[in-house]
Formats: sequence, structure tokens, C-alpha cells
Amino acid sequence: MKEFDFYIVPTPIGNLGDITLRAIEVLKLVDIIACEDMRVTQKLLNHFDIKTKCVSYHKFNEKERINSFIEILKSGKKMALVSDAGTPLFCDPGSVLVDELRKNGFLITSLPGANAVVTFLSQVPRENENFNFVGFLPKTKSQIVDIFKRTKFSDLVFYDSPNRIMNTLEIIEEIYPKAKVAVGRELTKVFEEVKIGNVHDVISHFKEKVIKGEIVAMIYQQGNNTCELDDIDEKIEILKSKNYKAKEISQIISLLYGINKNEVYKRVLER
Repeated sequence: MKEFDFYIVPTPIGNLGDITLRAIEVLKLVDIIACEDMRVTQKLLNHFDIKTKCVSYHKFNEKERINSFIEILKSGKKMALVSDAGTPLFCDPGSVLVDELRKNGFLITSLPGANAVVTFLSQVPRENENFNFVGFLPKTKSQIVDIFKRTKFSDLVFYDSPNRIMNTLEIIEEIYPKAKVAVGRELTKVFEEVKIGNVHDVISHFKEKVIKGEIVAMIYQQGNNTCELDDIDEKIEILKSKNYKAKEISQIISLLYGINKNEVYKRVLER
């Protein structure tokens, strides 16, 4: 196996059996593991009899840790980065660190493994492969509504918490009463549940339940009608008349309407 300086290692999102053999091997191989919550990671390490030293690395100390990590790697030691659950850098710290390590010429690799979005989408039927993932939704209603409207031309996937999901579903019902949604909770755990249906029915399903565990949810594409497509085509023609290039137009329309920019690019070339 090729050796790297720094390994990004996914950990199980619930079921400990989902860790890979390679992940266990790497966590035993490296000299130090950087983790969000040392208590959480230590439980995983103890389960698989991994004795590697852990150091804390989270959103509140990620910048101040960079120099010390660089010095550790320069000394010839190897490190791994894990999050509490799932794949690091997906709504978890690590991006700042990885960017700096690449600038300093260290060899970095990422292992395949558990990810809540992939686990969720692999059991939720969709018409095509296009979707927008926005991580955790913002806190204010106006910001949430803005995201929903900007991304209505593709399936929208997001994370949510048990105490917020009902409010989020009610906002969806308010702006898209006929929306189809999918909600997954406790993925890979004993009480795993994925509910798919009209937003009103999904609200009714969860209303009398005590919702636990992290949530992954999706709003199915809302923007399907001809008028909306005609509106996009009109904007494309306006931008073309102003001598914008196809790539530039696709980026602008994608930002305004939340449509996959590759789909817009094809539409620009067809006109």
C-alpha cells in the first residue's frame, strides 16, 4: 500500500460494523489521529483495539492547530483526520487544514467509507442523478425559503436536527404544498427510518413521534413547468446578446436558479 503523510478517514455514521478494514489498518498505522471529540473517537478506537494517540481538532481550534500539525508531519510522522461520524470535510472541519497541507507539499489521500448523504440517497428513488447538497440549513426562515426557491430545479438534499425538522417541513409545506419529500433518520442504526411522500403526509407521520438522531432529508425537484424553462431560455438569450460566453452563462443561471451548471451549459449550446 502506498504511504501518504496525511489520511482522511471516514468513520461509521451509526453501526460500528461499517468501518472498513483499510480504515482500521490506517488508524493503527499513523502516529497521531486528529479528531473532533476525543471521547467519541476513543470509543471507536477501543472497540477495534487501536492504540494510536488522539489530539483534538474541531471548528474552534482548527486554525491554531495547523502549524503544530505541519511540524509533526515535517518530523516524519504520519497523521489521520476523522470526524465524529461519517466522512471528514462534509459539514465537518478539515478543509482549512487540508488546504494548508497541500500548499506545503504533503501527500494526502482520502479513504472511501461511510457518508450519510450517500447512504440516504442510495435508498431513495430519484428521476435523475442531479441534486444540490447544502449541508445544514440556516437558522432563519427567510434564508431557508431563499435556498428552497433557488434550488427548485433539482432535488435538494440537506442535513437537519431532530428539534428543527418539523419546522423545516412546515416551511416546505407553506411554499410548496404539493411537494414530495424524503426524510431519513437514525441511518444504519436499530431504529433507522426513511419516509417518502407528500410533505403533508410526512408531517403527519412524524407529528406524534419523538424524533431522535441526525436527519438527512430531500425535497424533490419543484421547477418542472414550461413557463419556468421559458424564463431560463429568455435569460440565456439576454446574456448571449451581451456577449457572455456559454461557460459564463451556465455559471450565472446556475447561481440564480439552482440548476446544475452542466445542464444549463448544454441548453446554451443547443440554442
